[in-house]
Amino acid sequence: MPERPESESVRKNAPAQFRALVLAGMAIFGVAAVAPLVFGPHAWMAATRWIGIGLLAAAGIRKPTLTYWIFFSMLTGFEIGIDRPHIAANLRILSDIFLRLIKLIVAPLILGTLITGIAGHGDLKSVGRIGIKSIVYFEIITTIALFIGIGAINLTRAGVGLAVPGAGAEAAQNVTPMHWQDFILHIFPDNIVKAAADNQILQVAVFAIIFGIALTRISAAKRAPVLNFFESLTHAMFAFTNIVMYYAPIGVGAAMAYTVGHVGMSALLPLAKLLGTAYAALAAFLLLVLLPVILLARIPLKRFLRAIAEPATIAFATSTSEAALPRAMERMEEFGVPRQIVAFVIPAGYSFNLDGSTLYLAVASVFVAQAAGMHMSLEEQFLMVLMLMLTSKGIAGVPRATLVVLMATSSLFHLPLEPIFLILGIDALIDMARTTVNVIGNCLACAVVARSEGQLGGGD
Repeated sequence: MPERPESESVRKNAPAQFRALVLAGMAIFGVAAVAPLVFGPHAWMAATRWIGIGLLAAAGIRKPTLTYWIFFSMLTGFEIGIDRPHIAANLRILSDIFLRLIKLIVAPLILGTLITGIAGHGDLKSVGRIGIKSIVYFEIITTIALFIGIGAINLTRAGVGLAVPGAGAEAAQNVTPMHWQDFILHIFPDNIVKAAADNQILQVAVFAIIFGIALTRISAAKRAPVLNFFESLTHAMFAFTNIVMYYAPIGVGAAMAYTVGHVGMSALLPLAKLLGTAYAALAAFLLLVLLPVILLARIPLKRFLRAIAEPATIAFATSTSEAALPRAMERMEEFGVPRQIVAFVIPAGYSFNLDGSTLYLAVASVFVAQAAGMHMSLEEQFLMVLMLMLTSKGIAGVPRATLVVLMATSSLFHLPLEPIFLILGIDALIDMARTTVNVIGNCLACAVVARSEGQLGGGD
């Protein structure tokens, strides 16, 4: 019993110790990383950077989170690539293992999420006017988000100069001209098992959409067993994803070490530009798209901002939309949206209205092409937008689930996969912002549909 106050004191002091170690480690590592640019490389600088990494490792032990360890492994991989490039050259196998595990998830996860997202609401006819308005609104807004993302990355050209080893040559060998007729024909599978085995994710998505619609046209009793199976499959694949993500720090660190060992510190500037591009594009989407929607729909701005403040904060802190779902629904009811509209629009939005995630996918996909030295025409980028409109549905709920969709898109357009590992290194920083935009967008959709129905209460 006498030891209890001491243990409670240790727990209370843990956050402060964590912050102190992180600040000290980052300061030491940062100074030692910049010093060679000023004074030239010296052995003591590398030793000092390793001291900083050691402090960051000690901080991670006190407050272990997956996001933190991914960030830590990125720094460690960078240091190994700079100090021991001959060792880094042999680490690619570790990142390839991670790549194989992620590719294993793609088809069943998108198959399950799309089918349950469509069929989970029951008979489509019974959804009626609210459902049609919601889906139309979702598609318009997410399409705008995709084009903003593509415009932003084409403007900054953040991926140009990354020069991932071997990526350009490999991609160039795989690229074959694809006319629009070939693309349309390629959408429709002739064998769903073969499509899943070949990781033809667009064919899997089209099958899932048609299958989900077909389920809504049969009785609830006959639909239930099939829907329960795909719901269980979806939950199992989310759990599978979470298990694989525990290996992510190793995969990301190995990929960073391998790349930096070949191209040096030149890999950092494109990643910093990607981070800035993503945040700027998300901010532009909020100001140029969602704000005008609020004004046009005559939604009281100050009251709406107060309503979404808490769920948006939860989303930013946890990087997962599901964590903010209960509070978002509660706040929108308090805002004046009828419960029947909240109960349909927000859950549907979590599958079909992921504004932040779809914008980021557009940015990241073109970034990968730029890193490979590939020039994508406007036609090819438009086709990629159509692909993203399908495969970005149903990816909310698991942090970094956009990685699955990004790899699916990359495989369809013959883009190299190596740059995706580097993106994952800063994905945690982008994930906070894009998840927050997802939650804000879904809350706004709820209010817009209620306004269009003349059922938005609470006063102006």
